[in-house]
Amino acid sequence: MKKLLALLLFVTSVAYAQYSIKGTMTPPEESDWVILYKIEGAKQKFISNSTIKFEDVSIGGTVQKVGRFELTLPANAEVGAYRVTYRNQGAGFVDLFFNKENVEFVFNPQYPEESIVFIKSRENKVYREYLDALAVTQRAIDSLQVEYLKADEKKTKKAYKTAYKQQEEVQDIYEGKSEGMLVNTYIKASKPTNSSSIFDDTQEYLDHVVGSFFDNVDFSNKTLYNSPFIIDKITNYVFYLNIAENQALQQKLYNESIEKVMKRAKDDKVRKEVLEYLITRFTNARNSEIVDSLFANYYDKLDSDLQDQKFRDSKLAELMASVGRTAPDFSWKEGDKEYSLSTLNDSDNYLLVFWSTGCSHCLKEIPQLYDFMKTHDKTSVIAFGIEQDAPEWTEYVKKLNGWHNVIGTHPDNKWDNEVVKTYQLVGTPTYFILNKDKKIVAMPNSFEDVKDYFNNSNAEKEE
Repeated sequence: MKKLLALLLFVTSVAYAQYSIKGTMTPPEESDWVILYKIEGAKQKFISNSTIKFEDVSIGGTVQKVGRFELTLPANAEVGAYRVTYRNQGAGFVDLFFNKENVEFVFNPQYPEESIVFIKSRENKVYREYLDALAVTQRAIDSLQVEYLKADEKKTKKAYKTAYKQQEEVQDIYEGKSEGMLVNTYIKASKPTNSSSIFDDTQEYLDHVVGSFFDNVDFSNKTLYNSPFIIDKITNYVFYLNIAENQALQQKLYNESIEKVMKRAKDDKVRKEVLEYLITRFTNARNSEIVDSLFANYYDKLDSDLQDQKFRDSKLAELMASVGRTAPDFSWKEGDKEYSLSTLNDSDNYLLVFWSTGCSHCLKEIPQLYDFMKTHDKTSVIAFGIEQDAPEWTEYVKKLNGWHNVIGTHPDNKWDNEVVKTYQLVGTPTYFILNKDKKIVAMPNSFEDVKDYFNNSNAEKEE
């Protein structure tokens, strides 16, 4: 009997020693898995995974399919920010806080941030309530500021002061409501930086928004940093707040915003993670100029033990084919004659297009491109066919007389061709515009962009 009681006590203690994170998707995802990560700075640490169980439930008299999952955390699980991921790409995740309590929520996986409702977890309920209340007051303040800039009226000025006071009250209420809770740190850091007085001038208003953006954010606060909070703030500041239509001005704004971010990130480990995040983002955008600047001005100045040579090499390799770089060389034959891109010297500039006979979009676009480029005889076209087999391509390129037609194959998968991998190609057609020295001067996204470039930028004079 004593052994039985001891066993029951043990089983009970184990049951209570675990915490659960439960989610309900409505409608469910097509995938049947979820993964739980803990957020640690700009990185994610794997914690556990689970499967999604699909059920039919009656909602308002209508039968609907939902997906349910449950993840467990041990008693000694770290307090902090966690991420439940259910998709390999895109906005396929839900962020939440764990502070020694069970968490349960319902959400639409297509719009996770907008739709999530927490059923269990005081921490997450309070924070969600705060964000919703803050959004209402911020919309009121923003609309009044815009209205006042359009028409300078005293009633708008008065309404602004009222809205500002209401927002302060919301902030005070939730800072008090969350006292002693994990989310109190995030609520204080989210305190708006609106001016107590309405702005008469648009530029002054914009300068205030940009200049005060990080006023309440302490980059050295480990609780803040070990969550999506600081990285999200950096993302919004660098990529969405400082925007220009002109490319040269945009690069200047990127550099200025990065400089302001790095002045805030004083801890070397934090600087390293922020830099690696920014380098990755700009690498994905193929912005080699900014990546080079990030390495030269910041990353290379970190202590040597913090620098990651593999990371550096991989990112620079991804940027071998990007604006500002010399196009990676490759060779081909036309009849009995050997050619290479680096020594080609029959034009003032070049259009390099990667395409495939297996791409229906290419088969529609390449003839249009061929006709269009006849009107730009100072530009040579190098058309690189990404092919599994040669016969169809060989027949097709007979129509492309006057172009340099190159074929790239691979015995297993055409996308594994060395040139294709070097140029980091993920689809066809893909365009590169080169100057006389084979420096990449533009990477149009589409045929329409190619036409705009040659029609509007006097490409024949590019250097």
